[in-house]
Amino acid sequence: MAIEINSNVVTGAPTPSASVIVLRDGTAGLELLMMRRHGRSAVLGGVHVFPGGKLDDSDHGAAALADPQAGQRLAQALNEPELDPHTALGLHVAALRETLEECGLLLGHEVPDTVAEVLRRWRAGEGFVALHQQLGLPLATDSLVPWSRWITPRVPSVSNKRFDTRFFICSAPSGQTAAHDNHEATEALWTTPRAALERYWQRDIELAPPQIMTLSQLARQASVADVLAQARRTPPALIEPEPFDLDGLRVICYPGDPRHSRPQPVWDGPTRLTFRDQRFEPEGGLAALLP
Repeated sequence: MAIEINSNVVTGAPTPSASVIVLRDGTAGLELLMMRRHGRSAVLGGVHVFPGGKLDDSDHGAAALADPQAGQRLAQALNEPELDPHTALGLHVAALRETLEECGLLLGHEVPDTVAEVLRRWRAGEGFVALHQQLGLPLATDSLVPWSRWITPRVPSVSNKRFDTRFFICSAPSGQTAAHDNHEATEALWTTPRAALERYWQRDIELAPPQIMTLSQLARQASVADVLAQARRTPPALIEPEPFDLDGLRVICYPGDPRHSRPQPVWDGPTRLTFRDQRFEPEGGLAALLP
């Protein structure tokens, strides 16, 4: 079982990381890309997640390619004006790099010859930032729109590691095909948010709480344009889950829940998940997650 309850207190600061919700308009409505993490992964093995990963030292090298004011502007977009500009820029680069690494999508670029050359040289081992420098490509940080920020609590529920993850929204680049790398991910899945939640409820796929709650919010949107419009007019929500045990079950509550320290909700729908029968469920079942 990939999802297991962890009650150990984790010390130290959470690891900065980035995740990308790649969107497209499909015949059944809004679709998004999910990757099934390799079953042997140390974090969330076998679970369907959005492409992403931790901030690497190499991501900070992007400063040489960017406008001097880019980092500050991106920190403002993240709703974190106090964030170090190099870190803000690095988080955007990490999101772009991880998406290329995990599913072969070069976000923000739609020239077929350019994409093919980047993929060829990337797979040959060239670094992401260095590759952009050599090819004279801009880093497409503006293709990413901040959506939310999730900080793992000190008593995590699904991992013995803590992360400070910025979730971004991005429109899928045309003419490119997502494919799993068979190393970090073993499946690339395009799905509607509703279908992903239904498959989770049928125990066909596994999801972690951030994905469950994000899918619930996106199930309320009709198109890529709708999601991007909401993301651009609303500052990304800061979500710091607060776990507690109730009647022998682990509960994770979110802003707006009576047990959470922040009384103001940040989304429509449920404000807590309970780990029951080896999965996280909201009060009210699947219907509570759907519009």
